[in-house]
Amino acid sequence: MSQIELEALTQQTCQIVTDVADFIRGEMGKVKAAEIEDKSWNSLVSYVDKTAEEKLVSGFKRLLPDSVFLTEEETVEQEKGDFQWIIDPLDGTTNFLHQLPCFSISVALRHKEETILGIVYEVNQNECFYAWKGGGAFLNGRKIQVTKTQDLKDSLIATGFPYYDYDQIKPYLNVLEYFMTTTRGIRRLGSAAVDLVYVACGRFDAFFEYSLNAWDAAAGAFIVQEAGGLVVDFKGGNDFLFGRSLIATNQGLSTEILTLIQKEFGK
Repeated sequence: MSQIELEALTQQTCQIVTDVADFIRGEMGKVKAAEIEDKSWNSLVSYVDKTAEEKLVSGFKRLLPDSVFLTEEETVEQEKGDFQWIIDPLDGTTNFLHQLPCFSISVALRHKEETILGIVYEVNQNECFYAWKGGGAFLNGRKIQVTKTQDLKDSLIATGFPYYDYDQIKPYLNVLEYFMTTTRGIRRLGSAAVDLVYVACGRFDAFFEYSLNAWDAAAGAFIVQEAGGLVVDFKGGNDFLFGRSLIATNQGLSTEILTLIQKEFGK
C-alpha cells in the first residue's frame, strides 16, 4: 500500500474504533454482576467486550473483505492471512467494570506479518492514538514522539502487575525496587495499550511487562516505534508480540533498562 492509501485506511479504521468507543462509554455502569464471566484467574469479560469485538470485526470486514482476525474474545474464527487484524476490544476490562479509568480499544493491522497500522483509543478522555507505517504517530491529529530523557532519575516508569503468572514475581519485584529508588516513580494504570501510547506521546518514559498477549501489545508497540521509541522483548529481541515480554522506551534509557531486566530475569 502507498502512504496515501495507508493514511486513508487508518482514518477509516479510526472512525470505526471511535464509534465502538461510544458504545463502550454508553455501557459504563450498566453491567450487572450476573453478566460478568471469569475466563480464567483474574481475567474478566462481559457482553460489552464481546459486543465491542463483534462491532469492530464487522466494520473491518467491510474495509478489507479478505482480511482475517486474531482477537481476544474469539467472537470470530482465528486465522492467519496476508491481512490480519489484531484486536483487543476492551483493554482494561476490570477498570471498566469497576468504573475506573483507564481502559481502551486496541487495534493493529498486519500485512504478511508486518504491522502497518495501529490504533489505541482511550475511552475516558476521548483520546485516539494512531500510526501507519512510515507516517509517524499521532494523538487526535497532533504528531507525537517519545521523550528525550537520558537519566533514570528524571524518568517516570509504567508497568503492569502480574495477575496470574507468578513464576517470575521475584525478579519482577527486584526490578520494581530498583526503579522505586532511581526514578521519579512507577505507575500501573491497568491497560497495557494505554501504557504504551503514553510512552509514545511522552507521558511515560518507559513501560515494561511480562505475560502480555499479542492483542495487548500490537497496536501500542507499533505506535511507540512510529513515535521514535524502541520496543524489544526482555532478551533484547523482536519477539515482543508473541514472546510474552515487552520493554518500550526512548533511545536514551534503553540500554540501562534492558541491562537491568536482563540481569534480573536472566537469573
